[in-house]
Amino acid sequence: MTFPGRFKDKVGVITGAAQGIGRAVALRFLAEGGRAVLVDRSDLVRQVAAEAQGEARAVVADLETWEGASAAVAAASEYFGRLDVLVNNVGGAIWMQPFEAFSPEQITAEIRRSLFPTLWCCRAALPVMEKGAVIVNVSSIATRGINRIPYSAAKGGVNALTASLALEAAGRGIRVVAAAPGGTDAPTRRVPRKPEAPSEAERGHISAVVEQTLGSSPMHRYGTLEEMAAPILFLASDEASYITGSVLPVGGGDLG
Repeated sequence: MTFPGRFKDKVGVITGAAQGIGRAVALRFLAEGGRAVLVDRSDLVRQVAAEAQGEARAVVADLETWEGASAAVAAASEYFGRLDVLVNNVGGAIWMQPFEAFSPEQITAEIRRSLFPTLWCCRAALPVMEKGAVIVNVSSIATRGINRIPYSAAKGGVNALTASLALEAAGRGIRVVAAAPGGTDAPTRRVPRKPEAPSEAERGHISAVVEQTLGSSPMHRYGTLEEMAAPILFLASDEASYITGSVLPVGGGDLG
């Protein structure tokens, strides 16, 4: 279900828009009247912009860096002259294994992947946002989960960033909120988070994560992409104008 015109006259930056939840959010934001800069480090984001219903520009950038984040936000000002909605969707567990199996390099990579893009993009966006703008961070119910502790820590950081930044930004009339998706039934990633296939041991750890995720949710199922995009876009809309600093769990009853 879409709400035509809900984002009329709104300009958004949607990150991680090449696939998965980010793609679903981008296509629906545009279908509901918004204009958007779609950002990803994969060239696939150009295809999403081309197929979208609405006015979209694609930007290929590495949001793990300040340079990439600032370039993505600058594109909104360059192309559309303003920025009303920022959806920080980049992130995702790279490895799934017990914490003691993570190398220092892997831990650093997980934090860099799932915290810094949100941190950098918030920092880049705030100076160009005006009263009525909103930042929606995509967190995760995996803040309480197994076999991906560095990722959980990164998403816990996203939750803390959301709560604290909301306090700072409220005086300017800018909202900062988050949605925390649970397990999501999505097509196989066209660009995997890591190049090598999972080992037999890691497949076992992944299965344990799936079992824990399904067991933690009273609904005992994964959500659809649409079930994730809908609450993210609700938080981004004027319908949520009295919500800030909150993290909305979207995990079938799992509060994370």
